[in-house]
Amino acid sequence: MIAVKKGFSAALLLCVAFAASCADDLAKVTLVLGDQARNLRSLVEASGVMKDAPYQFRWANFQGAAPLFEAQRAGAVDTSYAGDLPVLMAASGGVDLKIIATNVGDSATNGLIVPADSPIHSVKELAGKTVVVSSARGSISQHLLYGVLEEAGLKRDAVAIRFVLPTDASAAFNSGQIAAWATFDPYLGIAEQHGARLLRDSKGLTTSLSFVTATESSLKDPQKRLAIADFARRLAKARAWGIAHPDEYNQVYSSLTRLSPAEAKPITARISHGIRPVTTEDIAKVQQVSDLFSSLAILPGKVNVQAITDTSVFEAR
Repeated sequence: MIAVKKGFSAALLLCVAFAASCADDLAKVTLVLGDQARNLRSLVEASGVMKDAPYQFRWANFQGAAPLFEAQRAGAVDTSYAGDLPVLMAASGGVDLKIIATNVGDSATNGLIVPADSPIHSVKELAGKTVVVSSARGSISQHLLYGVLEEAGLKRDAVAIRFVLPTDASAAFNSGQIAAWATFDPYLGIAEQHGARLLRDSKGLTTSLSFVTATESSLKDPQKRLAIADFARRLAKARAWGIAHPDEYNQVYSSLTRLSPAEAKPITARISHGIRPVTTEDIAKVQQVSDLFSSLAILPGKVNVQAITDTSVFEAR
């Protein structure tokens, strides 16, 4: 007799019991994989981990978390990938999602920058200035900015905030229209290579955790659930491969993003420390973020992080 966790459907029980039939069903599945700035796609293509996937898949690329989660709200993607606060923002706003895997990020991928010739040399000098935050309210860059201001002894209303999608903000920053910009890679890395000065990265100020999420309605489909679980495990292998093969990964990333290998290298060098199952410590850390931004009325409503996490998906077979 096969034991299954409470809540699994009879269809999934049959799929587990009859592996050959399950494999046939997986061949009929097509996953739409949501991505930001081709971060995941470049890793997957460089590592080759999806070459023998027993299901079909296609990528949907977005420049930031806000449009990606709108696609998830509309059911246009099966999975997504974003930092902790954007995930919370989406869940709080009613987006149909479950956290299924953790990406351990690098604090250098999120930073507050000013132009090379800016007279601003410290965070305190931002008082009274406008800071552009990418990409939208509830982004990881807003989290960074709030932490930076608190560290400098400034109130949150000491600066005016404008939310601008990163491609538009990048153009404005390069043309000298932005005094200070809180953003993330690859936009941060590109700006730094063109002379932007870093005032502060997110080390010690944010969790640096990102998450792979899956649309809850997709997880309710037994075959899609198995395909999503397989994809999560392959992503973990791809991250490990990328860390072990930085030059090969950089070549594919640069070709997909149309950056030169030299421009891409500082970005790919700090892109991730690995993907793994979600831990109780991850949940506790992100719950603190949820509580803070709920108290600040940034989140539309309170989020119970445990309730939007499904730790069983990563191991589902």
